[in-house]
Amino acid sequence: MTGCAKRCKQGLVKFAVTLHKLVTGTLIKDKADDDLEMTMVCHRPEGLDQLEAQTNFSKRELQVLYRGFKNECPSGVVNEDTFKQIYSQFFPHGDASTYAHYLFNAFDTGHTGSIKFEDFVTALSILLRGSVTEKLQWTFNLYDINRDGYINKEEMTDIVRAIYDMMGKYTYPVLKNDAPKQHVDAFFQKMDKNRDGVVTLDEFIFSCQEDENIMRSLQLFENVI
Repeated sequence: MTGCAKRCKQGLVKFAVTLHKLVTGTLIKDKADDDLEMTMVCHRPEGLDQLEAQTNFSKRELQVLYRGFKNECPSGVVNEDTFKQIYSQFFPHGDASTYAHYLFNAFDTGHTGSIKFEDFVTALSILLRGSVTEKLQWTFNLYDINRDGYINKEEMTDIVRAIYDMMGKYTYPVLKNDAPKQHVDAFFQKMDKNRDGVVTLDEFIFSCQEDENIMRSLQLFENVI
């Protein structure tokens, strides 16, 4: 599970960084650039105060993010096809469409078929500035495909196969045909504490917090913005 989870989280980090680049233009700006950019923000999204209270971003950051989001997405929403195009750029040798589908659903918390600005900043806030528990809850929801509050072996197999498809034929070391099953079995051996065939959120968080490699991978999200 460790290698699989690491690849998954690296992909999430890359995607989060790319989305931030997409909506702000750059990750590294000096104060003069920020001040100049803020003078150009002419639209204050409705509910800005509420978003500030619900996320770990300041009002100023939310204004800049919203301006960039609207520039890149004039309709105010990102559909699944666009989302897949963005994410697939990181994996030119594989097929990222299935994994991007699962990731899109994790962002689309309202199940509307599109990602609104509110969805975008809420997820970005968790991935970049959330607590360890919040990040693990978000990851659990990504794996819990049918949203029943449990991760079963079928769901985890779908996720693992999607990750392998995404990594493509250039994955090193070369994966054996039974590698997905081995990773799923290892995942459940580690996470399914009561051996009932499913992993609960509590089991997932507890097991991840015991794993130093997983905890280190979560730190990759920090200090991106």
